[in-house]
This record gives sequence, structure tokens and C-alpha cells, in this order.
Amino acid sequence: MKNHTQHSQDGKFEPAHPERFAAAQKSTWVSIGINLLLTAFQVVGGLFAHSQALMADGLHSLSDLLSDVLVLYANRHGNRDADANHPYGHARVETAATLILGVFLAALGVGLLVAAALRLQQPGALQVISPIGLAVAVFALVAKEGMFRYMMAVALRVRSQMLVANAWHARSDAASSLVVVVGIVGNLLGYTFLDLVAAAVVGVMIAHMGGKLALGALSELIDTGLDAEEVEAIRQTLLKTHGVLGLHDLRTRKMADNALVDAHILVDPKISVSEGHYIAESARHAVLKNHHVLDVMVHIDPEDDMQAHHNVKLPGRPRLLTLLAERLGDASLLSNRVVFHYLEGRVDVELYLPAEQQTPDRAKTLQARCDDLVRDDSLFRAIHIHSNHAQQ
Repeated sequence: MKNHTQHSQDGKFEPAHPERFAAAQKSTWVSIGINLLLTAFQVVGGLFAHSQALMADGLHSLSDLLSDVLVLYANRHGNRDADANHPYGHARVETAATLILGVFLAALGVGLLVAAALRLQQPGALQVISPIGLAVAVFALVAKEGMFRYMMAVALRVRSQMLVANAWHARSDAASSLVVVVGIVGNLLGYTFLDLVAAAVVGVMIAHMGGKLALGALSELIDTGLDAEEVEAIRQTLLKTHGVLGLHDLRTRKMADNALVDAHILVDPKISVSEGHYIAESARHAVLKNHHVLDVMVHIDPEDDMQAHHNVKLPGRPRLLTLLAERLGDASLLSNRVVFHYLEGRVDVELYLPAEQQTPDRAKTLQARCDDLVRDDSLFRAIHIHSNHAQQ
């Protein structure tokens, strides 16, 4: 994972993605200003016009104001890069903020719905709304729709999940204001109960949006993977990398606007460690370049460990060298290069000897001992004798 500077030399905070951070800050401050104005107009207008729906929409605007403050906090802290306590970065601060916002909205919506239902049970308390309430409701509708279009354009430009959520929140506000306009018009036409019906509908809309946001954030916090189409696209990118012979255990999990990917790739078991590492790095770079992914962890397999026998119980190099020295009857052989390949639950051995030691008779005798060892000991799958010049 590549780290970006998060503090300047004088210790001040510097975001990992300056453009995204600045855009989010600006759009959120615009939203705060508009929602502060709307909250005052709608609550005061609702009180003077005797409109429960307008007051409910004013509380909705107040919730938007509070959520904007939460967005500012999350945007600042979520843009910090990885540190010792947060090795994957702070992106899930945005997720946590979205969850809190969703729960708050759901609770507010249920509260407004219950309050409207209780008032509807008292027909005698219904009041005719002043026309000024309609003017305030129309003003709020226009302002919220304009705010949605502005915030969505910013969110799509900087690719921020939280800003998209906040933009759709503004659209839900516009829809609720439209319901309020209809309710107030109905009240002015003589259907006084429609104002409370509109207040109840606003409550339902707020609760629905809050529940949707909360469930989406919760799904990310429990490491829900990417959709099947994106996972398949990542799979194809890995398989197209030169040197990758197969792929299994491809796992993904969402991380705010990005994703984390883990994959096991199959390579030729006889290549060098450095070549295997090169293939892994090439595969990782391809995924980072072609997909919206934060980091990729690539595990190299010399065989499909989903199908092959496990090798973890086999002895390590020191024990294998001791066994070879004992069974071949010549410890001096092991002072040369020895390569072990752990495959299919057994061990392949490549023993490299100096060319001057490889007389025909000696080579034949030594290979015979090796063949006997392979035949008698199930630990070894094959033992090959090579001259040092053969590997050059």
C-alpha cells in the first residue's frame, strides 16, 4: 500500500486526496448554509402557518444540518492515510459516519410518523394553514432540488460514496418538500387532514432513507465483498498477467469508495523466488491500475493448494539435509547447492555438484542411491543430480 503524506513538516494535517477533500469541504459548507437557512424558515413558517408538515420538514432540514457537521468530521479524518494503529487507512470513518447518519434519520422518521398518527386521531384539533406556509414550502422545494444537483455533480467528480449518500439525502429532502407542498395545497382546498398525512409521509421517507444508508454502511463494516461482475473483472485481470497459470481464493471487501483484494495465483513451481515475486507484483500492479482498488495482497502458490496435499507437515531444510546425508552415505555432498520443491505432499530434490566430481561412474552410482531412496522413502518424490555448469 502506498502511503501519502498526511502531515506537513510543521505538523499540520494534509489530506491523502487534496482535490477530493477540498471538494467535499466546499460542498458540505454550502449544504450547511442552505440547511441552516431552511431550518429557520420552515420551523418558524410552520409555527406561524400552523403546518405540522412544514415543521416536520424543518426538523428534516435540521437533521441535514447535523449530518453535514458529521460529514465534515468524517471527511477530514477519513482522508488521513495509514498509520501504526490504522494500517489500512482511515477510510471507514466515512462508513461509520454514514451508519450514524442512517440510524439517526431512521429514528427521526419514525418519531415524525408516530407524532402525525397521534394528531390524526384528534380531528377537532386540525387547523387550516396560512397561505404563507405554501410559499415557504415551495421555496424549500426549489432550494433542496438545486442543492441535490450541485452535490451530486461534486460527488461523481471526486468519486465519494459518502458525498453521493449526502446528495441523495438532499434529493429525499426535495421529495419530502414536494409532499409538504401537496399536503398544504390540499389543506387550503378544505382537506385539513392532508397536512398531517403529508407530515406522516415525510416521516416514512426519512425513515426509509435512514434505514437504507444504515444497512449499506453496516454491510461494508461486516466486510461484504464487491458485486460478482467486478470480482470477475478482477479475476480476468489477474489471469491475463504473464506467468499466472491459475487463480483461486479471490476475496474482496469494500473499504469506503475503494476495495481490498486478496488472491492466490498459481505459477510454475520450478521458477526462482524472485521471478515468482515479480509475477505477483505485476499482477498486483495490473489490478491497481485497472480497478478502483486500494490495495491487493497476492499469494504465490506453486500448485493448487485447494486440491493438492498439504505440505506444512513435511520436514524443513535442516531435517531434509540430515536425511539425505544419512541415506546417501556422503555428508560432503550437501556442502553443494541443494534445492527442495515441496509438491503434492512430497519433496523433489535437485542436488548440484561440481563438474569435476561428475565422473560417469560416480554419477551413475550416486543416481542409483538416489533412486533407491525415492523408492524406499515416500517422503521424496524425485532426486536429480546436476552439474554446476548445468544451471548457468
